[in-house]
Amino acid sequence: MTSPSQTPSPMPSPAAAGPAPAGQPAELVGRSPGQLMWRRFKRDRPGVVSAFVVAFFFVVALAAPLISKLYGKDPTTTYGLNEPGLLNEFGYPVAPNGGISGEFWFGIEPTLGRDVLTQLVYGIRTSLLIAAAATMLCVLTGIVVGVTAGYAGGRTDYFLGRFIDLLLAFPSQLSFIAFTPVVYSLFVSPEKETPTYLRVLTLILVLWVLGWMGLARLLRGQVLSLREREFVEAAKVTGASPWRIITKELLPNLWTPILVQSTLMLPSIVTIEAGLSFIGVGILEPTPDWGRMFANGAAYYESDITYIFFPGLAMIVFVVAFNLLGDSVRDAFDPRTRR
Repeated sequence: MTSPSQTPSPMPSPAAAGPAPAGQPAELVGRSPGQLMWRRFKRDRPGVVSAFVVAFFFVVALAAPLISKLYGKDPTTTYGLNEPGLLNEFGYPVAPNGGISGEFWFGIEPTLGRDVLTQLVYGIRTSLLIAAAATMLCVLTGIVVGVTAGYAGGRTDYFLGRFIDLLLAFPSQLSFIAFTPVVYSLFVSPEKETPTYLRVLTLILVLWVLGWMGLARLLRGQVLSLREREFVEAAKVTGASPWRIITKELLPNLWTPILVQSTLMLPSIVTIEAGLSFIGVGILEPTPDWGRMFANGAAYYESDITYIFFPGLAMIVFVVAFNLLGDSVRDAFDPRTRR
């Protein structure tokens, strides 16, 4: 019988064992593909900075009402008409640089005298709401159609492929301009004013219907290659259902093109939405919108270039940052990238 003084000491844990003896290899610590991707992304300084810039724009869009409340201005009040001395007899700001002052940080709008900062903040909110909703619908549709066509093959692949080719044959910019008023007329007669919510829903619908085909074609090609791989054949041999093969075997290998295409698609849709509002088939007065600010600025730039300066600068920074973020995400997911 062992006495208390002779009780054997417990075995030391691996963490307390200290370093491996000389001549023996240290224990290898494995990393998941997600950890490797995140490690490569953190080393890409332009990508990290771009991610912060993009996040800043989304925070501004979500916090637009709070910013307006703290700032003490709103995007619809005509300050220049309500307060004498802000606009001259021609409707342009009296103060230099578009009326920039401690009261109006980005100046005021010519003719109506609305605050530029709150218009820009709410305009970013409107554009990003439309673009984010359209992007999510395009990504979901592209995944469903592309994966179905690639995995099913045969006639399903043929008919879906021809349908994608048919939609891709439409000139994108002309199609957006032509189809948007047609959709408006389906719900509201030409004699009546189209409600803002209907304009928003119509823009999302048109951008969705005409924007998912590129991702679907890309995923179809990826799935056609993956379905012949050994791990898919092994899953079929074990009796796995098509749904399980798609969700457990194929989709995990498709996240790279999906994320990369999503990060490139959203800024493209933002510029398309702004372009539609610029030519008058998107969001109209008095709803704040990025594109509508460009349309108004085009009428004022000869006498007051400051009004269009801030929306233009914000659009350039956002699009460039999002494109750089897309490039960084692609490089981070690419195992051949060395940083």
